Amino acid sequence: MSDLIAGLQHDFYQSFLEGDRWKLYLSGIGVTLMVAALALVLGVILGVLVAIVRTLHDQQAEGRKRSAVLGVFNGICQVYTTVIRGTPIMVQLLIMYFVIFASTRNQIGVAMLTFGINSGAYVSEIIRGGIMSVDKGQMEAGRSLGLPYAVTMTNVVIPQAIKNILPALGNELITLLKDTSIVTVIGLRDLTKAALLVQGKTYQAFMPFIGIAIVYLGMVMILSWLMGILERRMRQSDRR
Repeated sequence: MSDLIAGLQHDFYQSFLEGDRWKLYLSGIGVTLMVAALALVLGVILGVLVAIVRTLHDQQAEGRKRSAVLGVFNGICQVYTTVIRGTPIMVQLLIMYFVIFASTRNQIGVAMLTFGINSGAYVSEIIRGGIMSVDKGQMEAGRSLGLPYAVTMTNVVIPQAIKNILPALGNELITLLKDTSIVTVIGLRDLTKAALLVQGKTYQAFMPFIGIAIVYLGMVMILSWLMGILERRMRQSDRR
């Protein structure tokens, strides 16, 4: 038993302390969070735009002539969500880095763009589902009061939809954070790459990989806790 403990202590020292290797992990955490945060912002922006286009198209009054322009944009949005959700994120990342942006070495930019585009497809469906889940009477009531469509959507429908989509958006953020671990395929030094570098130097796999697994778990638990606080506050606002 003492030999096992001594061996674990030695592996821990080699994987985290020797040569200040903990700095590699710390730098990797920064890269992981940066990619996830920037991709989330881009994903939400894309998701909102796509959701608005598809919702406008779906909510066009029946019996009236449908907008051809809106139909074209809706078709583009459908192709976008179908292609992105139907192909693996790793394949998308490889295409973006080695094909579309083959002349650049801005790994963070490419990773952020790829994950943002990928996330946007899922976020758009989450937001669209939330908007469509709000009773149609809410929109009709706002329009009957003389409010423009945009004002009714912004002040009446979307605030109600946010409460419905918040848990799903939280799950998307958690998934996005974990998926960033594949950026190692383009050489980006994120948290997973840090563990691979340490493993290559020490020939010890247990400590580096168990260590980053614990770090990822900790970050996910913190995000889940923060999302739980936000959800509880929104529920409290409903009771007032």
